[in-house]
Amino acid sequence: METKLERIAEISANSPGPEFTSLYHLINKEMLLQCHKESDGNKAVGVDEITKKEYGRNLEQNLDDLVERLKRKSYKPQPSIRVYIPKSNGKLRPLGIACYEDKIVQLALKKILEAIYEPRFLNCMYRFRPNRGCHNAIKELCKRLNNTKICYIVDTDIKGFFDHMKHEWIIKFLKLYIKDPNIIGLVKKYLKVGVLDNGELMANEEGSAQGNIISPILANIYMHNVLTLWYKFIITKECKGDNFLIVYADDCAPRRRKLVT
Repeated sequence: METKLERIAEISANSPGPEFTSLYHLINKEMLLQCHKESDGNKAVGVDEITKKEYGRNLEQNLDDLVERLKRKSYKPQPSIRVYIPKSNGKLRPLGIACYEDKIVQLALKKILEAIYEPRFLNCMYRFRPNRGCHNAIKELCKRLNNTKICYIVDTDIKGFFDHMKHEWIIKFLKLYIKDPNIIGLVKKYLKVGVLDNGELMANEEGSAQGNIISPILANIYMHNVLTLWYKFIITKECKGDNFLIVYADDCAPRRRKLVT
């Protein structure tokens, strides 16, 4: 399975406009078994209250049944449970907790999306990416600040980014390279399934719940298209002097160096 994902990543990296027409079959028993092994069994349980340990007691049958439902397109994710955790500023951050079976399917889907989009992301993006994190972003920022003459600094944070990504545009961005309607349909199911907030089912008209495994890669795809490509092809050409951008999920810091003539 890893070889197939590596091949997808290779095609994506070396093609100016790759089109992937057959991906859904990759979410098979082999991949789902691997996702089960990689899943953290200590995470909070979802609406069905099934843990990794409980799911694993009858793993073969559970995976066979799941694969069959995926093939028949009868698989339906369950709503996530919304919980609130405190932020450093005193506010509350909403998180979505999916049921265990949905977690392993989301992880499989995440692997496929990462294989396609990770080679296409620009180097200025640091969060939710393999072998990257906040320390890499800080290191790059410090290097830039110490080695260049900074004229302007703009520090931005998109308010409620995860909760307000437009579903229409998420799908449009995915369809740029993914021509497999089954993968697109699976993403739509996760976007529309809704969340349980204090026992009340809330429809998802926009956004993708933080806490869901699929949300970080969708967020990066969104930011890649609405911010980093815009910055690369529009701002850098219109801006006088050198400039650079650092993106950490929905936090970004554009800088411009004063032009020396």
